[in-house]
Amino acid sequence: MPAATPRPERYADNSPLPGPTLAEIREARVRISPVVSTTPMEDSRFLSDTAGHPVYLKAENLQRTGSYKIRGAYNRLAQLSDDEKARGVVAASAGNHAQGVALAARELGIAATIFMPLGVALPKLQATRGYGADVVLHGNIVDETFQAAAEFAARTGAVPIPPFDHPDIVAGQGTLALEILEQVPDVANVVVPIGGGGLASGIASAFAQLEPELGRRVRIIGVQASNAAAYPTSLSAGAPQVIATLPTIADGIAVARPGELNFEIVRRTVDEVVTIEDDETAKAIVVLLERAKLVVEPAGAVGVAALLAGKIELDGPTVVVLSGGNIDPMVMERVISRGLAASARYLIVSIPLPDRPGQLARIAEIIAEANANVVEVLHTRHGTGLQISEVEISIHMETRGAQHAELVLQHLRDEGYRPQVEL
Repeated sequence: MPAATPRPERYADNSPLPGPTLAEIREARVRISPVVSTTPMEDSRFLSDTAGHPVYLKAENLQRTGSYKIRGAYNRLAQLSDDEKARGVVAASAGNHAQGVALAARELGIAATIFMPLGVALPKLQATRGYGADVVLHGNIVDETFQAAAEFAARTGAVPIPPFDHPDIVAGQGTLALEILEQVPDVANVVVPIGGGGLASGIASAFAQLEPELGRRVRIIGVQASNAAAYPTSLSAGAPQVIATLPTIADGIAVARPGELNFEIVRRTVDEVVTIEDDETAKAIVVLLERAKLVVEPAGAVGVAALLAGKIELDGPTVVVLSGGNIDPMVMERVISRGLAASARYLIVSIPLPDRPGQLARIAEIIAEANANVVEVLHTRHGTGLQISEVEISIHMETRGAQHAELVLQHLRDEGYRPQVEL
């Protein structure tokens, strides 16, 4: 059996990993099996052709509650003492963790109180209540929601269930690694979203501890949204750092500070952390819908986004974890539009025109001749920089990709118009 490939120097450390042992991860898998599904592993021909190596999709978006979170939540709640169970549990979350805790509590007969921010998406709120939890809406930002949950725990004695920074949570999430290895025995790379680090640390810890049995190392690549990427900064500093997050569609991984335990495991076991932009994530969601017929939330699609954007170099069979599928339909509508625009399949152009009859008809004729489809037209006389004798139209049209979009623009230019692409 060949020797395991040495890790990069900054990960080399022969001391035991913090967090759960491999035996505890295996025990967690048995413990959660009555509730947690073994999710499908989908072979993606499109991504395989794009990457030049076999690519598989671990569809945790099809897990119960719509995400992997039930794994860690159930593993944690199932190990509470009788006294702790009697006191009930409390958690704070804007979505997936809330649903995981709520379902786990229902299955184990434990009272659960879930604090959610005031602006939480309606489907996530309804699902959490549907699992039987008592939901309290509090705070305009997540920090306020977490503070309210902590105060509730101190006041009532309810047991707090953290979203990622606990050995039982990490062990539960690590059960995914065992499934991946059974479904793709020759896996060489695993690409996983990172927020606080619960999922990444669980998977990476399991594979690191499996190295002696496998006789090889499985490379782990973490992916963060660029607007909420706490791990690159923290890894450079050598300790968890608080960052100022910016808005991102991948709100499920928008965490300002890594978990303490999670960071230590990630620092020593994850080979690389890359970041991607929201437009790249939106494009990945559209690809997953069209090519894989899978509905995936933005946080769950960042691994595919990283592959499509060429951010990861592969060297063998690769598994991309689709961590969740809980996306608000209203958000999905906007994300799909953004993804189509990012793929140059939805083009918006503004064009200044002489304010005289027939101009709009001529523009529509040129676009039709280029085989593009107009879906919306806006007309104004008040655009910035317009002459008094000009108007401006904004045309939304469907195109067939970057080359076709450029062809449409060139047809307009050839006729003397000045189209400006709107983002």
